[in-house]
Amino acid sequence: MTRAALQFQDLTLGYDRHPAVHHLCASIAAGSMTAIVGPNGAGKSTLLKAVAGALAPLAGAVLFEAARPRVAWLPQAADVDRSFPLSVGAFAAMGLWSRIGMFGGLGRGDRARLTAALEAVGMAGFADRPIGALSGGQMQRTLFARLLLQDAELILLDEPFVAIDARTTADLMALVARWRGEGRTVIAVLHDLEMVRAHFPQTLLLARELIAHGPTAEALSAANLLRARAMVEAPDPFAPVCERGPA
Repeated sequence: MTRAALQFQDLTLGYDRHPAVHHLCASIAAGSMTAIVGPNGAGKSTLLKAVAGALAPLAGAVLFEAARPRVAWLPQAADVDRSFPLSVGAFAAMGLWSRIGMFGGLGRGDRARLTAALEAVGMAGFADRPIGALSGGQMQRTLFARLLLQDAELILLDEPFVAIDARTTADLMALVARWRGEGRTVIAVLHDLEMVRAHFPQTLLLARELIAHGPTAEALSAANLLRARAMVEAPDPFAPVCERGPA
């Protein structure tokens, strides 16, 4: 498996040319587990979108050490339209699209992979159930099954454990640890600092600009957290566009 390492090179991100992330410089090691934390409005989800290729930088770049790796991106649960009439099996099978194409049928091997992925997340027997009938925890398990089927080198998780029960959280966290053991690179936006301290060796603390990046215990020092809270203020709609780097 290609090991995904990436670098943020003077990266500035935003919307309508007003920056949400300013001049970020940092490197993510291949095979690492990194948490992105920070106050609301810090630019965490915006940064994941840029890594996934869904948002073009205003300036700077996201660089990969080798050829661009396969990327699996788990959006926030609120971004998933559960009103669309799809079964659990059909929804999870979207993770196979890179292999079979959007309109390709599932062969015997693909069906076996789908069954195994649903079993791995505790959703065996749910393949025919509509996604609109699932609880929050069941939907999150289904999203993780889709991630498993993507077989990506770089896995991006945007608030993956919000509003789900403790058992589901523990089961899915075990999957994340398994990905790390397989040498995959995992980057997760998280709010639960105790979970970050317990499971993520590396942390990037963001408050529109980089506050700290490194071993979690150091990055999440009281001084750094206080500085992050002080840095994030309500966005100013009249703020100037960001056109050049710092002096």
